[in-house]
Amino acid sequence: MLRVRCLRGGSRGAEAAHYIGSRLRGVFTGWVQRTFQSTQAATASQNTCAADDKATSPVPKDCLVCSYNEWDPLEEVIVGRAENACVPPFSVEVKANTYEKYWGFYQKFGGQGFPKDHLKKAVAEIEEMCNILKKEGVIVKRPDPIDWSVKYKTPDFESTGMYAAMPRDILLVVGNEIIEAPMAWRARFFEYRAYRRLIKDYFNSGAKWTTAPKPTMADELYDQNYPIHSVEDRHKLAAQGKFVTTEFEPCFDAADFIRAGRDIFVQRSQVTNYMGIEWMRRHLAPDYRVHIISFKDPNPMHIDATFNIIGPGLVLSNPDRPCHQIELFKKAGWTVIQPPVPLIPDDHPLWMSSKWLSMNVLMLDEKRVMVDANETSIQKMFEKLGISTIKVNIRHANSLGGGFHCWTCDIRRRGTLQSYLD
Repeated sequence: MLRVRCLRGGSRGAEAAHYIGSRLRGVFTGWVQRTFQSTQAATASQNTCAADDKATSPVPKDCLVCSYNEWDPLEEVIVGRAENACVPPFSVEVKANTYEKYWGFYQKFGGQGFPKDHLKKAVAEIEEMCNILKKEGVIVKRPDPIDWSVKYKTPDFESTGMYAAMPRDILLVVGNEIIEAPMAWRARFFEYRAYRRLIKDYFNSGAKWTTAPKPTMADELYDQNYPIHSVEDRHKLAAQGKFVTTEFEPCFDAADFIRAGRDIFVQRSQVTNYMGIEWMRRHLAPDYRVHIISFKDPNPMHIDATFNIIGPGLVLSNPDRPCHQIELFKKAGWTVIQPPVPLIPDDHPLWMSSKWLSMNVLMLDEKRVMVDANETSIQKMFEKLGISTIKVNIRHANSLGGGFHCWTCDIRRRGTLQSYLD
């Protein structure tokens, strides 16, 4: 089978142009180049009348699903489960997305449950989070509990599962459509099963339901010799546009996309490749414009602890991972805010994430935000912005790889489709 590798020393644009040009005879090349030149020009030649006609079509009256951005008033949300969460087997794609100091943990406990005491505390924290959301007037839905320790086998690989803790990773709501992401980790291949009961209910209420092409996750999807031993190596590889996932087949996690009405922003990361981005671009066109943005990030995986849009023209931009296209937003009149340094202590385990989960917040509306009770610095930042903070402690839940935005998927927000970039 074909093995695709990134160009050594090339840029992200060069990597995509090389692959796409050589394997698909130039079909995508112009798209990749235009995307990197200017996201504003990405859809200049679209049929505006057709886009307007479709974009203004009303969502079915009884449909429970309708969400266009990250900040309209939240009415219904899915919150993940920590129950039965398992450590993923230490395969090449897991190694490329985790920090070296935890590699021994994965090697020892891969395929087994996370530490029971820690998991018990995480479960309690998320239950309290659900109770607080309900008190704030939000309807809360939960995925089904599943035994993730069961080993499964496809024609291409064997693995155990992981969890249904982060619905933001696997589900993307765009208008009245729920899109199931294909994912990129073998341990997450069957994660969709925990959400199928909920999605069928939403479908029966009138929602659209789309499942992106499921990758085989064969060996060819991953650079089996991906050279990564230090943060310095990671910076070099990211700068060269080299990632553990190849362009063998489309793959993406939903959490690499973030919504702002007609404009949806995405990063090429360790779990989201250009083929996955192109699938999304074609699927959502012409009503929505998908823009690639990139960051100085040694370990890109999921955009919402790096670039979190919290209001119309208002974005939190991680100071440790600056956005290469930030001037685009400033020229459009957006306010770009750098959140303060996280306060989480060095000895707290973060097996799948960085401390910057402090900025991984959930907006209940433009004036209310759910934020970690321990992160007093970012609380003060929100208060200065005139945004009330709803303080919840999910520090043990953070260890599983996500903050409030990750642990949730907003199903319904009260609002309409608008453009915030033009």
